[in-house]
Amino acid sequence: MFLIDFSLIAEYINQRIKIENNLFLIFSNKSSGNGKMEIKKIRNVALILAFGLLAPMLDTTMTNIAINDIGRDLHTTLSNVQWIITAYVLATSIAVPFSGWLTQRFNGKYVFLAAQIFFGLSSVGAALSHDINVLIFYRVVQGFAAGLIIPLVTTMLVNVAPREHLQKLMMVVMLPIMVGPIFGPIIGALVVEYGNWQWIFWINVPIMILAAGLNFWKVPDVPALNKSAKIDSLGIALLGLGSAAVIYGLSRAGDLASFNNADTRLYVSAGLLAFVVYWIWGRYKKDQAVLPLALFKSPVYSATTINLVLAGMVTNGPMLILPLYFQQGRSMSVLETGLWLLPQGIGMLLIRPVLLKLLDRVGVRYVVWFALSLALIGTIPFGWINANTNMGIVSAVLFVRGLGVGGVIMPLMTTILLGMEKELIPQANIGARIFQNVGGAFGSALVATVVAAYISTHRVLGANIVAYQHAFWWSVAITVVMFIPAIFLPKQVEPKK
Repeated sequence: MFLIDFSLIAEYINQRIKIENNLFLIFSNKSSGNGKMEIKKIRNVALILAFGLLAPMLDTTMTNIAINDIGRDLHTTLSNVQWIITAYVLATSIAVPFSGWLTQRFNGKYVFLAAQIFFGLSSVGAALSHDINVLIFYRVVQGFAAGLIIPLVTTMLVNVAPREHLQKLMMVVMLPIMVGPIFGPIIGALVVEYGNWQWIFWINVPIMILAAGLNFWKVPDVPALNKSAKIDSLGIALLGLGSAAVIYGLSRAGDLASFNNADTRLYVSAGLLAFVVYWIWGRYKKDQAVLPLALFKSPVYSATTINLVLAGMVTNGPMLILPLYFQQGRSMSVLETGLWLLPQGIGMLLIRPVLLKLLDRVGVRYVVWFALSLALIGTIPFGWINANTNMGIVSAVLFVRGLGVGGVIMPLMTTILLGMEKELIPQANIGARIFQNVGGAFGSALVATVVAAYISTHRVLGANIVAYQHAFWWSVAITVVMFIPAIFLPKQVEPKK
């Protein structure tokens, strides 16, 4: 259903719209004497793409804050209302494989525009929902649109920007990914505190209208890489359903406080089986597969995707339990929790200019090692931090952790994009996003399971703090493991043409 809509929109606009000043040609003309103007225009495009990513990045964390209010107003149970989170995540994971084929077959600019329109319209539907099932339906549409938008941003950037400027521009487009989990809870808390949960979704509407308008008028065409590309329906289904099944199974482990439960075994096994079948299918389809297996013959790509799995675990796990530490361990309100998490967000922002200099001077491998070292320094103390620890110390540790976490994923994504032939970038991006999503789900499930299992067996005062400490030690262990595949990252990435 979604593919039909996207193709109709793309074909209609391609037939009716002729851009008088083709910015794409300007960006591609490196021999122009006005280089500074070119870079300025490209940077503006990167900012527009980043702005288009803002609403999906804020949406998930804002919705988490409103769960209790939504359940109360719609007169439903917590288990039912949790599906507005689960359905969104699953739909996002299913949509990711579609993005690669869409950008091969259609003008990327208009695929991006269509996804923005669907996200905005589904936000309206979610805000107007008076039934939990209707709200879940619109969250599915929202999640599917977000699953297209996220990989499209990086794919489009690579197609409009000269490779020598890609690292700096990646910093721009990844900004919403960094700040969304930090500022989303604060914005969500303010909305719920002084308004109602419907405004969690209404906020998306003006953002997406403005983002879609800027995209339409200011972003250059991103021509289809292969208009004759046939959709790999079976491959997309296997990857989408496989990742969704694994993510759902892992989420059930967190809910049930154990990885050894029927739901987790069933869904994770089904997901892994789908991946195995895809491996067989990919060997048969070869370059025609939605995610060509030949990509993994590159040690750099394989090492990077493994690191993205671990990076998702290192990032998402602590992001889940840090708010619980403040709310349950120190009895803080949602708004107070969001404000005390700000040092981590500030660290994630401040590391950006440092990364740019380091990437040019020492290369990707050592930058990732440096960022992992900072992440370790900012995570190990939480193995001892308790309800009485001075908040100044907690803030300092969070700041250092922000520096480290903010410096891991961006160099990895840049490595994939810089070191890949242009025509393979959509497929390479698909693999990277799938691995990152699965890693994030596993990280969240791991810490949730560790915390819930400890609390269920230690019903004493302060057990939750000790449970959080145990979960942080798991995050420390995973961070240490990340140093191993990082050995195979290149010192420098030579941009492919």
